[in-house]
Amino acid sequence: MAYELFKNSLNPSQLEAVVHMDGPLLVIAGAGSGKTRTIAYRVAYLIEKGISPYNILLLTFTKRAASEMLDRASSLLNRRCKEVEGGTFHSLAYKILRQYAPLLGFRRDFSVLDRQDMEDIVHSLLDELRLKEEKVRFPKKSTISNIISKASNLQKGIDQVLDLEYPHFAHLSERLKKLTRAYEEYKRKNHLMDYDDLLKFMLKLLEEFSDIRGILSDRFRYVLVDEYQDTNRIQAKIVQYLAYSHRNIMVVGDDAQSIYSFRGADYRNMADFIRVFPDAKIIKLEQNYRSTQPILNFTNALINQSKESFTKCLYTKRSNGRFPKLIETHTEAEQAMAVCRDIQQYLSEGIPLREMAVLFRAAYHSFELEVELAKEGIPYVKYGGFKFLESAHIKDLLSYLRVVINVNDIMSWRRILNFLKQIGPVKSQKIIDWIKMDEQNIYQLDRWPEAKKGESGHLKELSNTLKKIRENMGNPQKAIKIAFSYYMQFLEQRFDDYPKRKKELEQIISMASRYNNLKSFVEDLILSPPSSTADMDPDLRKESLVLSTVHSAKGLEWSVVFIIWAMDGYFPSTKALLNEQEYEEERRLMYVACTRARDELRIYFPSDEWPRASNSFSIHSGDTMSSFISPIPTELYEYIDLSGGKIPVSHKITVGIDGSKIWKIGDRVMHPAFGRGVISKVIDEDRIEVFFKSVGVKLLHLSYTQLQKI
Repeated sequence: MAYELFKNSLNPSQLEAVVHMDGPLLVIAGAGSGKTRTIAYRVAYLIEKGISPYNILLLTFTKRAASEMLDRASSLLNRRCKEVEGGTFHSLAYKILRQYAPLLGFRRDFSVLDRQDMEDIVHSLLDELRLKEEKVRFPKKSTISNIISKASNLQKGIDQVLDLEYPHFAHLSERLKKLTRAYEEYKRKNHLMDYDDLLKFMLKLLEEFSDIRGILSDRFRYVLVDEYQDTNRIQAKIVQYLAYSHRNIMVVGDDAQSIYSFRGADYRNMADFIRVFPDAKIIKLEQNYRSTQPILNFTNALINQSKESFTKCLYTKRSNGRFPKLIETHTEAEQAMAVCRDIQQYLSEGIPLREMAVLFRAAYHSFELEVELAKEGIPYVKYGGFKFLESAHIKDLLSYLRVVINVNDIMSWRRILNFLKQIGPVKSQKIIDWIKMDEQNIYQLDRWPEAKKGESGHLKELSNTLKKIRENMGNPQKAIKIAFSYYMQFLEQRFDDYPKRKKELEQIISMASRYNNLKSFVEDLILSPPSSTADMDPDLRKESLVLSTVHSAKGLEWSVVFIIWAMDGYFPSTKALLNEQEYEEERRLMYVACTRARDELRIYFPSDEWPRASNSFSIHSGDTMSSFISPIPTELYEYIDLSGGKIPVSHKITVGIDGSKIWKIGDRVMHPAFGRGVISKVIDEDRIEVFFKSVGVKLLHLSYTQLQKI
């Protein structure tokens, strides 16, 4: 393929990134700037220049993104991209650890735990070790799992994680460390790894085994990484080790879209890349191919308030378009009704539901809207919140497959034995111990020496099912149908809504048709799970409105985007208002939400609602829009008042007693005695209420208070 073809298909900045051959390259890719196209063309260009596809590694954060990029590259090269190694960090680590696991003390057929498995093991060990005391509050299993996971991802000790994020549990440090040690021993004993282990042990391989580091670096002569702003410290180190012998590394990212710190992501990896590779070339992609210029003017003003390391100003050739709308309603119910009316208006203009999305910061923010959508008969699919693979019936079905793949998968054994009559936790453990003595016992469970007359029949039926699954390992669809047929008796007993759950299980069977190996299917499902039924069933998405958390909407786009609850206490959250780093991350989250819109952006806030915080406090932000929006020049958006003729909230302010300071709800302040706080109510020119993290809500008289804005 000639250079001219690339030149005619790319803008100058994209072309510069594509034709860069050797040495480190940092590409700052603004929202909608064509980074997928750029990466796909770079893969194609490398192959055109004689680089073997076998020597190219493409790392992304979703399997779908990697597939899309490689499919595009293949279409340019007549399908010559088959040997390119493309996938997620976790899938790459899994594949490499399968080969080298014995060096780390694991069997090659180790099993991968999902988050729910991890929590169940933690809960079981907590009881076994008797670490709880009746009168002492102990964190939930999900919180403990978060603490263990953060310690792994951040490469910090349990003490440090507690100090940073859970100081109220610091007194339990020794018990939590004991629990963590037990959890690590349990996994090693049973040849199990959780998601964090995949990265941790991959890094351990690269750090401690120089021969393997050399083999992998020589294999992957050109390394490309997408969404680099979302990498954690371990992932950044993995990338650096893979590129150590040749330094042919291209990372693509946008620090303005770094929104995953709760997973350990560190946007500073972008700036650190320049320190690790001081000779790195930097290219900015600023031409936007998604949104209209009025939307970009609004989003540029939004993100310009932040403290980015790499500034950029997005522009587009789509100069015309409607201004973003800022819509104030009185209550949450009125917000929901306003959104539904606007959806129906767009439908009447010929815009299909699949081209519209309602975005929100947290999954529970859409509950009132969901009720209104149901009333109006507007179909929708929802992303975010509860994960599909965490559903009990999905985990049940997969458990039958997982014990055949790895007989040491204790949690799956407990799950399926629990369904059998007369077999409780004690007997389950005895059966598991008996299976461990000889793995072939899995196929003769009815011969368990302690089996009573009423139990052996159930055990024999289970054994026969597992045997049939094993015989069909090369035909995943048939193997899953066998498990499905056996499980149906329990599904109908356990769930009142079993017809709905049955349909979801049938989707699993349908997905398996694309595989010829049961192990590969289960591995892919665990490492890259669908976020909802809609992910698996394209027909469900065709004529439905999308409801989504902003995190789940990352990388997607729609013609019309509605953002709800754009007010302090919701977006940003009350927690973020008191923490500068979290506040800046939620600003980036708002930026990501707004940049999903191609043609229309509508932002709503019900100004007379109280935030339903999960914390022990709640800020009544009854007069304020989101403090991310209020500083944006009013000439960049259109304000619509549906709240009963009130003054636009951006003008509801009061002047401080010194005549120069202006105080408004949502302002973050510093008090000499109480420390950091946020204004929760403006009473009059001299009195305000401030929520302080240290002492709660205080009424302050500005005449006598030394208060500083921060």
